[in-house]
Amino acid sequence: MVKLTMIARVTDGLPLAEGLDDGRDLTDAEMYKQQVKALFKNLSKGHNEASRMSVETGPYVFQYPCPGRVCYLTMCDRSYPKKLAFQYLEDLKNEFERVNGAQIETAARPYAFIKFDTFIQKTKKLYQDTRTQRNISKLNDELYEVHQIMTRNVQEVLGVGEKLDQVSQMSSRLTSESRMYADKARDLNRQALIRKWAPVAIVLGVVFLLFWVKAKLW
Repeated sequence: MVKLTMIARVTDGLPLAEGLDDGRDLTDAEMYKQQVKALFKNLSKGHNEASRMSVETGPYVFQYPCPGRVCYLTMCDRSYPKKLAFQYLEDLKNEFERVNGAQIETAARPYAFIKFDTFIQKTKKLYQDTRTQRNISKLNDELYEVHQIMTRNVQEVLGVGEKLDQVSQMSSRLTSESRMYADKARDLNRQALIRKWAPVAIVLGVVFLLFWVKAKLW
């Protein structure tokens, strides 16, 4: 069964919509929602590994296509067919883009399209029971085959994101330190040149002054 559905903008991880009734009968629903938000944050930083992802978490699995500008994610029981999960997300994507596509980039607050919950709930009901004739037909239809799904554990996915963040921070720190050392090296070189040529400049200045005074006296 479909347990959670959340939609977010990829560029910054901003939540755009979710199923409002989702998770009411779910133990630790808030923990799973926090994991989803962490996954969205990873995606906003470009940490996506395959065209479609299945991320296992406890008795459930997050299913989501690695997106364009919007990520459509659902959490299902592990036994729920991946084929139906991704078709459910495809139906959400088509309707969301049709209705809200022009405003996705300009949305400035979380859950700006919360009214889309009505369509989420209506569509979710169609996919809840895998034994209906409609869903059996989809499972048997090669048109709805899904390929290139990478299955990972949620700790692995979020851990990779954290490690990449650490590498990025270390790289930024090293770049900053390199610039600082380069500036110090230039200052030291400048001081060395001054120490080297200052006596010569002083001697030349004195000689020039003597010639100028001599010329004035004559």
